[in-house]
Amino acid sequence: QVQLVESGGGLVQAGDSLRLSCAASGRTFGIYAMGWFRQVPGKEREFVAAITWSGGRTTYADSVKGRFTISRDNAKNTVYVQMNSLKPEDTAVYYCASDRLPHSSPVFSTAGYEDWGQGTQVTVSS
Repeated sequence: QVQLVESGGGLVQAGDSLRLSCAASGRTFGIYAMGWFRQVPGKEREFVAAITWSGGRTTYADSVKGRFTISRDNAKNTVYVQMNSLKPEDTAVYYCASDRLPHSSPVFSTAGYEDWGQGTQVTVSS
């Protein structure tokens, strides 16, 4: 089991930036990738970005590509997402998740993630 704790959310204005952090603990030796997802009321949880733990290969949703940057610090067992040029449509609860070995599903799919954080609220006003 991996425990995940997100932080860094808040209320910002359109065009502003935020950096979210996700600290992992527990059985972190078995992590294949970590990802960020977001969800708004009444909608399905959607993929934002992911990064493989060993190689640092990144994947982004089209909606955030060029604006968001995912990174990780393996020594700190922490993944980050730097969110720039925020838009009101980015408003959501942001969740981090860990895809543990064995890896079986694409990193953009919720199905491949075993552990989820509690979420952190990001609100972007216009």
